[in-house]
Amino acid sequence: MGLDMYAFATCEEFTSDIDITTDEAHIELHYWRKHPDLHGWMEQLYRQKGGRAEFNCVGVQLTMADLKALHVAIEHHSLPSTSGFFFGTTDGSEMQDDLAFVHKAMNAIEYGLTVYYFSWW
Repeated sequence: MGLDMYAFATCEEFTSDIDITTDEAHIELHYWRKHPDLHGWMEQLYRQKGGRAEFNCVGVQLTMADLKALHVAIEHHSLPSTSGFFFGTTDGSEMQDDLAFVHKAMNAIEYGLTVYYFSWW
């Protein structure tokens, strides 16, 4: 058990930036295991976009602007300290992997795909 985190890309265009569920084909862009600070950043984004549900098994769309903001947060070591049952800990070694994800996600959007984050714990 634990925090499993995914970024997906799809050709589908969503009618909302939050609470995304899809039966459409999607491509797994990235996977993280127990990176709670990144998850905390994604939850803050979800809340900013109007999300009200428990942030578990709900998706949030990532726009180019969102990814640019994430890039800055990663580079400035300002992901929010986040904890939770089964979340594990963020230890700082994830930075290069996180930046690689941002690059992949931006490329996917440039190719016309929709990118979203999804997690479950």
